[in-house]
Amino acid sequence: MQPLADSDIRASFINCSKGEARRIALPRNLSEVPWEDLDFLGWRDPGAPDRGYVVAERDGQLTGVTLRVPQSGPRSMAKTTMCSLCLTSHPGSGVSLLAARRVGAAGREGNTVGAYMCADLSCSLYVRGKKVPELSMRYKETLGEEERIARMLGNLDDFLAKVRRG
Repeated sequence: MQPLADSDIRASFINCSKGEARRIALPRNLSEVPWEDLDFLGWRDPGAPDRGYVVAERDGQLTGVTLRVPQSGPRSMAKTTMCSLCLTSHPGSGVSLLAARRVGAAGREGNTVGAYMCADLSCSLYVRGKKVPELSMRYKETLGEEERIARMLGNLDDFLAKVRRG
């Protein structure tokens, strides 16, 4: 992924108002982000742990979506869950249900699309082996790295298409 400027990130969001996009807490130190290892920029807001954001380039255009963690009860630390994007398994709270408001009238009516994703949104790093889940749960796969990246991007594209469909 190419390095992104604050203004490009803010302009990319499709499921929030321009005012909301201006108020999003962007990742600190964007200059230190390992851009060459990312297929999309994903982060959680440290000041609002129930919020997350994904910005991806698709068809030469940036697409950003705001995400929320729905309120739920405590999760079992013994349970292992799998990210629906990169298919990395994590113990305990390493995977979260993240919901994106749909674009347009459907989103204004409260309709959302949800997916279980790596809680830290570091899927690109997990797929490349640059980051390993706590208590490593990575299953052996016959797919090579490029094929895993392509699968993850296909899963992300499917999720973003559902958000766009109002």
